[in-house]
Amino acid sequence: MELPAPGGQVDFDSHMHYNGGLGGEPSKLAGGGGSVDFTQFSQAVQHNVGQVIIGKASAIELLLVALLSDGHVLIEDVPGIGKTTLAKALARSISSSFARIQFTPDLLPSDVTGISFFNQREQAFEFRQGPVFSQLLLADEINRATPRTQSALLEAMQERQVTVDAETYALPRPFLVLATQNPIELEGTFPLSEAQLDRFVLQIRLGYPDEAEEEQMLLRYQQAEPLVQLQPVATIDDVIALQSAVRAIHVSTDVRRYVVQVIRATRAHPSVELGVSPRGTLALARASQALAALRGRDYVIPSDVQHLAAAVLTHRVHVSPQTRLRGRTPQQVIAEIAATVPAPVAS
Repeated sequence: MELPAPGGQVDFDSHMHYNGGLGGEPSKLAGGGGSVDFTQFSQAVQHNVGQVIIGKASAIELLLVALLSDGHVLIEDVPGIGKTTLAKALARSISSSFARIQFTPDLLPSDVTGISFFNQREQAFEFRQGPVFSQLLLADEINRATPRTQSALLEAMQERQVTVDAETYALPRPFLVLATQNPIELEGTFPLSEAQLDRFVLQIRLGYPDEAEEEQMLLRYQQAEPLVQLQPVATIDDVIALQSAVRAIHVSTDVRRYVVQVIRATRAHPSVELGVSPRGTLALARASQALAALRGRDYVIPSDVQHLAAAVLTHRVHVSPQTRLRGRTPQQVIAEIAATVPAPVAS
């Protein structure tokens, strides 16, 4: 099901060829056990996670966009919304290994990456892996750790490897960091650096459920814990194959130019002190490919870019103090840019 379109975007028929794009056939690839369908994968995982996290289909879809675009996710929301449960439900749904780190001010980098220690029996140094050596890592309340500990994730998130005592160790694939932070309690926290924020492909918020969803939640959790009963609906091999296939999703010249124009508009906007980096350009393009695939297309359309602009770009821009004093937020600035940059029309 298509999500509501943001204002100012151009709607395209799902069977229309866009500027020489590939046709409207469902996105598939040849996997080890046959054909893996993006749409089938999306529906299965969203339905499975939706058994635990009720009424958050849009957030779950964005999580899958990050997973298939080989990126990471920052969830900023108040406690009790279901951030940890969402991470565990996704890990169970795709049969991945899972580790959770509770970030605190006294957490050390070695608590994240692992340590080298001297094995007296073997008379040699050995490396004991830290929780970062998991396929899905939940970095809970990441902004409560010191910048030194936060930086332990920089190499892991960008290069998928960890270096300890001059030795480099590859991380398992896929590798997804799902970090959380509380926007309300700021005492005793350390804001993430721009370099750290730029490594998250998406920033999402879950928000409170509406009245009907909250009542349904009570009913579902009354006699059982849905998370305990959750069964896998996909494999790690499926995820790796789909991640590779996302790169083959067609991006036309016009759409590629549109992505660049949106990014450059953030750097020229009078309310912005620091615009989106080239890493953000790549993130928006790759995320748009993943969204197109999950929605059953093998080509990207401008509405994919517009739909993802807020989630991919908001945490990457730094607005001026004058803009903040006027009560304008980065979300509003990105929404303005997405609505004003002319989108290409179908040929």
